[in-house]
Amino acid sequence: MDRKERDCLILKYTPLVKNIVSRMTAKIPIDHSDKESFINVGMIGLMGALDKYDDTRNVQFETFAKFRIRGAVLDELRAGDWVPRSVRDKDSKLEKAFFTLQKQLGRPPVDEEVAKHLGIDLDEYFRLLDDAKYIGVISVEDLPPDYLENVDNQGVLKVIDKQNPYEIFATGELREGLKSAIDQLPKKERLVVALYYYEECTMKEIGKILELTESRVCQLHSQAMLRLRGAVKHL
Repeated sequence: MDRKERDCLILKYTPLVKNIVSRMTAKIPIDHSDKESFINVGMIGLMGALDKYDDTRNVQFETFAKFRIRGAVLDELRAGDWVPRSVRDKDSKLEKAFFTLQKQLGRPPVDEEVAKHLGIDLDEYFRLLDDAKYIGVISVEDLPPDYLENVDNQGVLKVIDKQNPYEIFATGELREGLKSAIDQLPKKERLVVALYYYEECTMKEIGKILELTESRVCQLHSQAMLRLRGAVKHL
């Protein structure tokens, strides 16, 4: 394409970049200047999509661009290590507790059971969940190299259009394992997952739907992610 056409497409899809960056950075503590940096990174991802797009693959450009933009931002998040080591350690402790109790009880443990297992009170437990909201369910390093080029087109559409992190790995036996893990989530956590990843509602919007505070919705989301991550590691 010529320079003028390329510039028009960049201008057209700039709002898409800003939307993706806003969504991906909503759960991490960054200031306005950092967010602008991520937008610049997303723009680089958009330009990379323009360079690599192949219309013979029967994938819409916007779908392809979403994947490239998201990948670029994930790379930057990982490189910057936005989550302190202390938070990562707490996250691992929670994840292990959820998995251990699930195995012992044969059902998802409730808040009180997890807190007791960790030897802390509920207030401290909820503080741990608040910290865990900064951890994503996946990292870009979990993806195989050239992922987009090595999967079928329908798989790409499913992954990106729904923006569902679990679907990235959902092939074969792993698909069934993930489906089972999601099905076993407590009802409210399943609803949060469905509304956030499938319906693309914000945490605030989910709170209004479920008549919960935004903070509580974030905690439910954290619990769901920790349960699923533990389950995935042991599939």
